Amino acid sequence: MRPQVVVSIVVFALLRCGATPDQPDHQSEWRDVLKQKKVASAQPTPHARQIYADALSSFVQRHPGHSRAREVYDRIQLEFANDLAALGRYQDAIRFYRAVLVSDPRNDFARRGLDVALARLAITHARLLAIEVGMSENDVAHLLGKPVPGWTVTTDRPSTTNEAWYYRTTDGGVAAIYFRDGRVFAAEEKSQARAGL
Repeated sequence: MRPQVVVSIVVFALLRCGATPDQPDHQSEWRDVLKQKKVASAQPTPHARQIYADALSSFVQRHPGHSRAREVYDRIQLEFANDLAALGRYQDAIRFYRAVLVSDPRNDFARRGLDVALARLAITHARLLAIEVGMSENDVAHLLGKPVPGWTVTTDRPSTTNEAWYYRTTDGGVAAIYFRDGRVFAAEEKSQARAGL
């Protein structure tokens, strides 16, 4: 058989399989990533999940054109962003939502998550006015989101526990919600200005 015919057959076979002669097969690497996924599913520890996420991230960086890997990686980033937002880490969540939107600008889940996280970074006067005396910490967290980590102060007294939650306001100030034994007893919008209570 002539060499030209052999080359033509090889090129034809590669094209039939969806590959091009200059595009190597990444299936063995992808199978390694899927093995990490199986381990993370069988042992759902944070460490196993992190190893899987790192393997997937590395694969996506090496092979950005692998659409299935990109889709799975975006989904993992969205889950992580949602977890961060639930912890009140909105700035960190925003970075992950934006990363997903770079690769998939039409992703409605990422866009909605980004909008919510941006809204929770700083509170408006109107949202602060919705706070009422007697609300629980869960009620406040539902309305305003949880404060950024490190923006709470708890003081234990012999008969009560007082807690203060601090939030950035849209005008650059800091607002505070004060709890006594888990219930709102006061709120301040700026310095000593009371907010609707």
